[in-house]
Amino acid sequence: MLSPLASLLKLASLAICLIVIASFVLFVVNRTSSASQHQQNEVTGETSSTKGESETAIAPDSGGRKGSVRRTIDDASEAVTSPFSSVTEGSSSEWVVHAVDLALALLVYGFGLGYIARAIRVRL
Repeated sequence: MLSPLASLLKLASLAICLIVIASFVLFVVNRTSSASQHQQNEVTGETSSTKGESETAIAPDSGGRKGSVRRTIDDASEAVTSPFSSVTEGSSSEWVVHAVDLALALLVYGFGLGYIARAIRVRL
């Protein structure tokens, strides 16, 4: 039987991991769909070839286009991954930042909290 503390840690671990994974999946879907639209615009000649404008054309998270659920998931993910921000501080790639945040969150919150929950269960 699990102690209440071990159960709470396992539940918190699961919830945090699901939030971080959902945020990463939403980021990937958003970036790939906007990249696809950008490439279609390039083929049809609707996009300028200047670097500044092409980067703006594939920036999906700008402005108020995010829905409230997406914003909530991203805010929660950012809150739990903020301790890892110094690791990716020098990176200019959003892909690297999101991937490293995901990996570290799964390692710390998934494995770490799960390990502590198992240790508590064994001691009791």
